[in-house]
Amino acid sequence: MKRKINGNHRERQMLAQEAARIIVDQGIQDFRIAKLKAAERLGMSARGSLPRNSEIEKALGDHLQLFGGDSHVDLLRLLRTAALSAMEILSPFTPRLVGPVLHGTAAANSAINLHVFADHSEQIAAQLDANLLQYRSYERRLKSRRDRAEVFSGFRFAHAHSYVEATVFPVNGMRQAPISPVDGKPMRRADARTVQELLDK
Repeated sequence: MKRKINGNHRERQMLAQEAARIIVDQGIQDFRIAKLKAAERLGMSARGSLPRNSEIEKALGDHLQLFGGDSHVDLLRLLRTAALSAMEILSPFTPRLVGPVLHGTAAANSAINLHVFADHSEQIAAQLDANLLQYRSYERRLKSRRDRAEVFSGFRFAHAHSYVEATVFPVNGMRQAPISPVDGKPMRRADARTVQELLDK
């Protein structure tokens, strides 16, 4: 019989740590799925008070720092270098790096997440075609405001031994970053110069 999560700090911490392990080991990007799997693995009912996404992200960072060591530092350098190269290819569309590669919580199976800005998504496809990159399209639902979500198109492609996911926003979307599912704040976006500064550290 599963025991209900009562929301005390220790149980939430255990769940967050287990969810972080699942994200790293299984390559799951959806924090909610990772939390539910963690609750199942620990024999807890998911009806209780699950850890917040920000708690999962902190546990993920701690896990990678503890178990990744120098290899995680090397992985981040590899992913950020690949991100910078992909941003160069997509430079006409003012690319911005977001997500785990920017925040330092990327695992070996993490994609490089870019936001690009164009009047039409076909412009991004044409740029990828011009660079002989094979890609597949996707749609992603993101919160543009706390009470409103929109669907954005994007392109996933392999580049520099990594996978890049470039989500397309309208040109005026530069001013309003979507809401992060981790902390409920506008997503942090980094331009190529900021990514280069991270690499130079």
